[in-house]
This record gives sequence, structure tokens and C-alpha cells, in this order.
Amino acid sequence: MSSHGKVPWSTGLCDCNEDTGNCFLTCFCPCISFGRIAEIADEGSFSCGACCALYVLVHLLTSRLGAVLLSCVYRRKLKKQYNLEGNDCTDFCLHLWCSPCATCQEYRELQHQGFDLTKGWDGNVGKRRAGVEMAPGVQKGMNR
Repeated sequence: MSSHGKVPWSTGLCDCNEDTGNCFLTCFCPCISFGRIAEIADEGSFSCGACCALYVLVHLLTSRLGAVLLSCVYRRKLKKQYNLEGNDCTDFCLHLWCSPCATCQEYRELQHQGFDLTKGWDGNVGKRRAGVEMAPGVQKGMNR
């Protein structure tokens, strides 16, 4: 834990080596990754589809800058919810110059927190209410 009581992100910005599916999704269709993150960060207030549509609309109306700012809002929410390190200036720079990497890191952080982002908020809350323990991430490949 840092001296300010903030905890580091569970993965680094460029730790995509075991996360290729998320990386491809984020690079080729960032609105879906954003939608999944936003649905969890908003605790199901808005669906993945609605957040995805908002991202696309903002991107179309404002060019890339609006999508960068929108992504920063959700990175800030995640930092607040999980007491993560970082500041608003760094977040803006990350999403401006390396948005796919920042989005992938946010996605991985939510997975680390026990969420299956493909199931959305309701799918994750339903599991937790039923008392089903969230499975930790499984390494790919055979290990002994």
C-alpha cells in the first residue's frame, strides 16, 4: 500500500500477455469493453448496451476527445471504488495516448475484483446473492 493509503492496480498498463481476448476486443471494438466496464462501475444502473451506445454516440459527435473524457470518468469511478492509485491528469493522458491499454487494465482490474464482465452486473450480483463464490482467474495452458 502506498503512503497515501492507495493501492496499486492489480496489473500494469501493458500486462496484456495473458489477456489477448480482452486486448483484441478493446482494440477492434472498444465500445464493448467500455460498456462492460461502465455497467459494473455503475452497479447496473445502465446496461452494457446502453453504455456502449453512449460511447459510440459521444465518439461520433465529438470525435475521439469525448470518448477519452468519458473513459476517464469511469477510470476515476474505479479508482474511487477500489481505492486505486492515480490522478486525473494521468488518467486523461493514458486515455488520450494509450486508450486501449488503459481500458484493458480497467477490465483486468474488475476481473481481479471478482467480476465476470461478460455476465454484466445482474449476472455477477446473482452469483453473489446465491452464495456462489467467484472463481479466481485461471492460467491458460497446462501447468504442473
